[in-house]
Order: sequence, then C-alpha cells, then structure tokens
Amino acid sequence: MNYQDTVNWMFQQLPMYQNKGNSAFKKDLSNTLNLAEHLQHPENGFKSIHVGGTNGKGSTSHMMASVLQEAGYKVGLYTSPHLKDFRERIRINGTVISKHAVIGFIKRNKCFLEANSLSFFEMTVGMAFEYFAKQKVDIAVIEVGLGGRLDSTNIITPELAVITNIGIDHTQFLGDTLEKIAGEKAGIIKNNIPVVIGETHPDTKMVFQNKANETASHIYFADQEVKNILESDLKGSYQIHNIKTVLQSVKILKESGYNISNEALEIGLLNVVKNTGLQGRWQILGADPKIICDTAHNKEGLTYVFEQIKQEDYNQLHIVFGVVNDKDLDSIIPLLPKEANYYFCKPNVQRGLNAEILQSFFKKNKLFGEAFKSVNAALTSAKSNAKKSDFIYVGGSTFVVAEII
Repeated sequence: MNYQDTVNWMFQQLPMYQNKGNSAFKKDLSNTLNLAEHLQHPENGFKSIHVGGTNGKGSTSHMMASVLQEAGYKVGLYTSPHLKDFRERIRINGTVISKHAVIGFIKRNKCFLEANSLSFFEMTVGMAFEYFAKQKVDIAVIEVGLGGRLDSTNIITPELAVITNIGIDHTQFLGDTLEKIAGEKAGIIKNNIPVVIGETHPDTKMVFQNKANETASHIYFADQEVKNILESDLKGSYQIHNIKTVLQSVKILKESGYNISNEALEIGLLNVVKNTGLQGRWQILGADPKIICDTAHNKEGLTYVFEQIKQEDYNQLHIVFGVVNDKDLDSIIPLLPKEANYYFCKPNVQRGLNAEILQSFFKKNKLFGEAFKSVNAALTSAKSNAKKSDFIYVGGSTFVVAEII
C-alpha cells in the first residue's frame, strides 16, 4: 500500500471517533495496553508531558512544544484531530511524521491491529509512541484525545500532567456535570507527578485537589499562581489562560532540572505557528473584509470567541457555521449574535449535521440565514455578500475549519 492507501485503510477499517462518534469510543485501556506490549512498550522510551482539558489543550500543547524546542530539546508532539493531513498528529520539532514511517507502522502491525480490532485512535497513539521512542526525542508533549482516565494516551507516566480547564462537552462519554467530567480528566494525574490546572472553578477544584492528595502529587492552579503573562503569536483573548498554564508548567519543569531560559520561553511563545505548524486558532484568512476562523466548538470555547468578536470593529457580521450531529445546540445558541447573517453548512464527515436541520433549529431561535451544500459554498456566499468593512467568522466545528484552511 502507498501512503494514501494506508491512510484510507486506517480511516475505513477502524472506528474513528471524529467521524463516527459514539460507536468508536471504548471505555477500556486493554487494547492500548495490548498494543503497547506488542510494540515492546515504546511509551517507556521517552519522557513526556500529558495535556488534557476541555478547551485549550491543543494550543497549550503546541505552546509547550515550541518553548521546549527553543530551549534546544528534541520535542515530540502528539495532538488530535488533524485539519488537513493525518500526519499533523505526530510531529518532531514541528516536522510531521514521514509517509514512509506511517506506511511502515501499518505494514508491520496490520495483522495485530485487525486481529485485536484496534480503534483508529488506539493505533495512532501506538504509532506516535513508537515513532517518538525510535527517534529518541528528549521529551514529547502528548495531548489527551477524549477525557483522560480511559483515554488511549493514558498509559504514559509523564514528567508533568496539565489540565487546562473543564467544560460541558462529550457528556455521553464523560458525564453530565462538571464534577463528573473533572473526575475523568483527573485520571491523568499520576502518583508523585506534579499537576498544573489552568483555570480554577469552584465546582471542580476539590475534585482535582482530592485526586492530587490521593496520588501525593503537588498541584498548582495556574490562574492563581501566575500574575504576569508574556505575548504569544496565538491571538485571541482566550489564549491568556493557556499562556498562564504554560508559564506555570515551564516553572515546574525548570525546578525539575530542565534548562529553559527566559529567552527560550519568550521566543517559543512568539513562534508557536512557525515552530509547530498549529493552525485554526483565531487564524486570519483574509482582509477587507476581515475573515477569521477558529476551531472552538463547545459552550466554553465559543463564549471566548464571541467575546473576542465583540472587540472587533466592523459594520456587519457574517457567520459561516456548521456542527456535528451530537453537538448540544441548546447550550451554544444563547451565545450567538442575533444581528449576524448566517451561512449554514455541513462539515464533510459522517457526523456532520445537515445544514437544513441546523438552519431550522436556528430559525426557531430567531437566528436567520441560508443553508449551503458545503463549507466552501457557504464561505463563498459570505464573501460575495460582505463589504470591505464587514467581518466574517468561520467556525462551529474543527471540521468546518479544516475544509477552508
């Protein structure tokens, strides 16, 4: 199989949560542990930082990787989902895994993967861990895929655990209260391993505190510890929380013996996109009219995005919007401005919500617009209708953003 054949096989033969949702989620780590044993436990072959949370874990992971790169370390970075190419999930010092390495991993392990019905996410984690171990990275930043306690990445024993924040999302898997969700996220806290919590919330603070006490782990709440922040090339006011989380994390790493100068910290934060290839976070796609896309897709993330939009100077707001079919629309509808012109679209994944259904739901809530067959068709219409002084926002789902970047 060539690279495209290999990736097609991965997508088609194995359940992938991003496409299928509920049916791809396994509340069990046995498959990942079996794969790790089959691969001779690559997770023990490199040091790591484990990053979880509801929002901001992707940005925080990329910031951490950028800072460590600037400090001179060989840094692995595992994140999900990808926007354009599967290989974006697995990087070393910003360079994506080679097509040859992807093909080779599947070729060597295809019989095992099929025989054990491994999920897309489980096999991808195994691929990343083996790649980082073979390439002898100094440290890898590993982003949690979903939840924490039962996430496939949770077989590592990291140098540091990071939990950015807690919000209501993926309730069908993680629970329907902040406390239950925090309990799942807290599952990445390991014995005697320090943990940084990005944002303090009265409903979840004791969940993390109790878990830290249980595991004899030092716990730090970044928003309480960090008073002064540095600038980053990742724009959007919501990045302030992520920057504080990174600053607190770097402080702990330095105390643990990592050589990270103030210069490396500053330059790393200012060059996240250049160093790691991150896309889709308050990303500017055009000017006159200004076009911004952002991958925020739940109540907490979209709250920050629409607060940021309010700070923009424009005449008319145009919103290109699409979601997946398990999205809690009732929780996000109050956030959306009624004065905007809407362009509804369906992201091109199995879970994408039909644009007409989305349009109908919005109409019931007095938010009006047209439905389009694709994200690009919706954006094209928004561009044709918008004047130079207007503002176009594209979002609602990671998959919407992926189609127009």
